[in-house]
Amino acid sequence: MISAPPLKLGFAGTPDFAVPALESLAGRHRIAAVFTQPDRPAGRGQALHLSPVKRRALELGLTVHQPASFKTPDALEMLRAAQVDVLVVVAYGLILPAAVLVVPARGCLNIHASLLPRWRGAAPIQRALLAGDSVTGVTIMRMEAGLDTGPMLLSRAITIDSRDNAKSLHDKLAHLGALLIEESLQALRLGSQPEVAQPLEGITYAAKIDKAETPIQWGRHAEEISRQVRAFNPTPVAETRFDGKQLRIWEAEPLDAPALSGPSRPPGSVLTATREGIDVVCGTGVLRILKLQLAGRKPLPAEEFLRGQRLDGTRFSNP
Repeated sequence: MISAPPLKLGFAGTPDFAVPALESLAGRHRIAAVFTQPDRPAGRGQALHLSPVKRRALELGLTVHQPASFKTPDALEMLRAAQVDVLVVVAYGLILPAAVLVVPARGCLNIHASLLPRWRGAAPIQRALLAGDSVTGVTIMRMEAGLDTGPMLLSRAITIDSRDNAKSLHDKLAHLGALLIEESLQALRLGSQPEVAQPLEGITYAAKIDKAETPIQWGRHAEEISRQVRAFNPTPVAETRFDGKQLRIWEAEPLDAPALSGPSRPPGSVLTATREGIDVVCGTGVLRILKLQLAGRKPLPAEEFLRGQRLDGTRFSNP
């Protein structure tokens, strides 16, 4: 690969998803400033919690800024003072006004965890899993005023495995994003990076996940419930009710089974409970629960859970 002088970058990101890109870029470019969300109180003691990006940036010896908003003159001046060539944005979590997008000499590039224009918006990983998509990927996009509407510099697809949950897919896409942003920046500094407008067909929106989506509706197809469990692991976690208490479902899989629901076995009924798993009747098919958690307890594999609980004749209910 032809070498070119490193770029002077700004980096805006907050969660774990942004850390691989930060680490990769810090080793190849000069990062003049890192922007991340302000420290937030978290946990029982409500101690201030550093974002994963801030924690890693400080370890790397980088300058960190935490404006509450980029809509203030002070925040805009922080970026201007850094005099960056490109601002790389990865799951920052704050809206960047149009005035910010024109400050970097060569614009703002975003790492987005989908194959745009599918799943524009806040939760592309979870929405892809919920929808049963077989393929997803990462798109490097030049930012503009619209929601994930800018031209694309580079994209690459990966297959969604049938056992992927939001955490495993998140990790795959985070590392792919780190690889693609470096490729895009290398091409950009060599002047060989084409930009392609997003197609007008196939646009979907990935709305933010709401806690109200976590209750399991046992009248649905077992495959749909399985996707719900995978999409909400590790957060906010799908749930049902057992003996009037919250029961969180961490891992499950649909079984090839005939339609079993009926007057004697309504959806939510426990069919069998063995060391292999807890089989629950759904509107269509059977869901085998592999890992679950009672309120106030730790998550347990089904085999361990059953040592302390009897589920014969049980019916899980909708919360």
